[in-house]
Amino acid sequence: MKVFIVGNIAMDQTIGIDRFPNEGESIFGSRVSLDLGGKGANQAIVLGRSGVPTILIAAVGTDLQSQHMRDLLAKEPVVSRLIKRHDCASDTTVVLKDAAGGNANIATVDCARSVDLIDVLPLMADAVAGDLLVLQGNLQLSTTADLIAQARKQQMLVAFNPSPFDREFIPLLPSLDILFLNEHEAEQITGKADEAAVYHLLDMNIATVVLTLGARGALLGQRDAARGSDIVAVPAHKCHVVDSTGAGDTLQSVTIGSAILRGSKICAHDLDLAVRAAAITVTRPGTTAAFPTQQELETLSRKLEVPLNL
Repeated sequence: MKVFIVGNIAMDQTIGIDRFPNEGESIFGSRVSLDLGGKGANQAIVLGRSGVPTILIAAVGTDLQSQHMRDLLAKEPVVSRLIKRHDCASDTTVVLKDAAGGNANIATVDCARSVDLIDVLPLMADAVAGDLLVLQGNLQLSTTADLIAQARKQQMLVAFNPSPFDREFIPLLPSLDILFLNEHEAEQITGKADEAAVYHLLDMNIATVVLTLGARGALLGQRDAARGSDIVAVPAHKCHVVDSTGAGDTLQSVTIGSAILRGSKICAHDLDLAVRAAAITVTRPGTTAAFPTQQELETLSRKLEVPLNL
C-alpha cells in the first residue's frame, strides 16, 4: 500500500514567549527554531519515517524559502511531488510557544489554497485501488471534496484530519474510512464530548474514528458489521512537555503506519504506539526536528511488538 498525502508544506518559525499577549499588547520573545512544517509535510515525514511508502503532494512558491524547504524534505524518506507556484510566496507558520509548552499557530495558506484537482491528478497517476489518500484542512473545501470523490472513484481509502477546522467540512465526513480529530473539533461537529462524540461520528458511517484528548490520551472507535460500534480508550504516556507542536501529526501518522505495516486495520496497539511516539515529540522544541527518528520509531515498535494481522 502507498500513501498519498495531499496538503500543505511550510516553514515553521517557533517563537518562545512567557505568556500569550493580550489584544494590542507587545511582548518580548525569542526564536526557538526555524524548521520544516505544515500539516501535510508533518504527516508525510512521520509516516515515511515509520517505514511506509509515502508520497507528499503540496504547492510551494519559487522564493528562496522554497529551495530551503526542498532541501530539508530531500533528507526525509518521502517522495515529494511539489507543485511550483510563481504567483505566491511559499507558506509560513508562526508558532507561539508559551512557558507551559502550549502553542498557538498563525499560518499562511496561499500556496495550499491554490491547489485544485487538476493539479493533483497527474501526480496521483500511479495510485491504485487500496492505496490511502490522507487529507487535512488546509486545502480549499472544493478541492478537498473533489479529492475525496476521486479517491472513491479509484477505490482508494480516505483518511481525513479536519484541521484547521471549518464547519463546511461536516458534509464530507459520512462514509470516510478514517477520521482523526481532537476534542474541540469533535465538539464543534457533534455538540458532544468523549465517547458520546465518537458514537455520533460512527453513526455517520465513518469506519474508524480516533479522537485525541491531550493529556487524557485518545479514544479509538470502530464500526463492525458483526459487533456494531466499539470504543477503546488509550491512556496518554506521561512526559515533560516542552513544545506540543506536531504532536497530533505524529500520533496520526504513527497510528496509520503501524496498522499498514501489520497489514490490518487500526487497533489499540497502533494507537498506544502512536501515543508514545507523540510523547517523544512534545519533549523537544521545533517541528520536524522534534519528530521521532526512524531508529526511535523502530525501537519503540520492537518494544511493543504484536503479531502481524492481529
